[in-house]
Amino acid sequence: MSRTQVDTRRFLETKARTLATRARRLSRLTPESVGIRPQDRPYAPSASHFEAANQRLAAIDRGVNRRLEHLRRSVGAGPPSQVLVAMSLVEREIDRARRAFGLFFEVFSQRGSSFAPALAAHDAVAVDCYAAIRQNSPTIFPGPLLKPLAYLEHGYSPATSRRGVTLRRLLGETNPFPIIRIPWDRDNPWQSVFLHEVSHNLQADLRIWQENHDAIVKRSQAFGDPLVSTIFARWHKEIFADLAAVLLGGTASVWGMMEFLSHPTPAVLTFRPGGAHPTGYLRAFILAEMLRRMGFSDEAARAERIWRALYNPRRGHRMPVRLLRTAGRTIPQIVDEIAYQPRRNLGQRALADVIRFSAADEREIRRAAIALHRGRAPTDLPPRFLLSASRHAVALGGDLQGLSKRVTNQLAGVAAANRSEARTQSLMAA
Repeated sequence: MSRTQVDTRRFLETKARTLATRARRLSRLTPESVGIRPQDRPYAPSASHFEAANQRLAAIDRGVNRRLEHLRRSVGAGPPSQVLVAMSLVEREIDRARRAFGLFFEVFSQRGSSFAPALAAHDAVAVDCYAAIRQNSPTIFPGPLLKPLAYLEHGYSPATSRRGVTLRRLLGETNPFPIIRIPWDRDNPWQSVFLHEVSHNLQADLRIWQENHDAIVKRSQAFGDPLVSTIFARWHKEIFADLAAVLLGGTASVWGMMEFLSHPTPAVLTFRPGGAHPTGYLRAFILAEMLRRMGFSDEAARAERIWRALYNPRRGHRMPVRLLRTAGRTIPQIVDEIAYQPRRNLGQRALADVIRFSAADEREIRRAAIALHRGRAPTDLPPRFLLSASRHAVALGGDLQGLSKRVTNQLAGVAAANRSEARTQSLMAA
């Protein structure tokens, strides 16, 4: 063997040793390792969440170990080109471990910060949304489910990563439990758009994603316009989440979503080809139509008046003329199809049968809003309704920081009580 070959072999062996020391270090997380202190335990992810994350990390670690064994054999006998490929494959698995470990560490470690109560408060709301469905249909989910976890990130809008979905960030690894992203500045408990994000997870866990899409495609054929039909079929996921959020939270969900959607005119009146979200101008009328179907006609009319006062397409817009011209006829049909038509995976019931919201629920929320405005946090209100009451309390004015603190403490207390009652509370009971 020539001197160059010897030096090359030693070079590759050295790199292989450095890879081996980097590998298999990111295979387990514990509450202590992510910085959760004893005082943070009431707001921490459950043992089941840590177990799910560690199972995923262990599976990746086994892949790292297999690649390392192959690399060890290659370094001893293979040509340099083969060794470099083996090293690249080890790097790939280490990258997968690094990404998964980093995601779970980021989500879990925030529960050891000053934001822990706010995150636990949002967890309590998400669990209550699932409970609202189980109350009307105890066996609709296939079994116990790990509850969604909220975490904070820099993005402008809330977002969610559904259970079981493959994540680009994780190089194709699937997500073991729902993760709902909250922007750092949107941690106040009156952000009604949070119910929209929970609803995306409900749609996935109820297994009606494809069924809804197919129903919209079939219903929209009656519109007589392939362009309009295609657009509404593309929007079906976001419309479902909007309508489910209204069923979960009542009129507050509509006002909160309208607040979120109210941007300068060009943004609201511009259609985005291929986009998953309805054009902002039409989206508010979809929400108002849902209120009308739920029996809140006065609130629906008020929402439409405000939206038309803010935005007037006659002054110019960037939407397909056919989409805008037919909206008055198509929107009621779309709302009816998504919220009021039976679905096989819902046991031949409609979404409005599975998530029930009544005028009495709205009155209860409104009364709670007045109590919150007066400085008292009701203790007998479901968490999702308390979020809605908070949104109405905001409209009443007063000290919003004090309101946020009262509601956050109340909801975080619910999360802590759930956790102490049963260590497996995060496994939302069948």
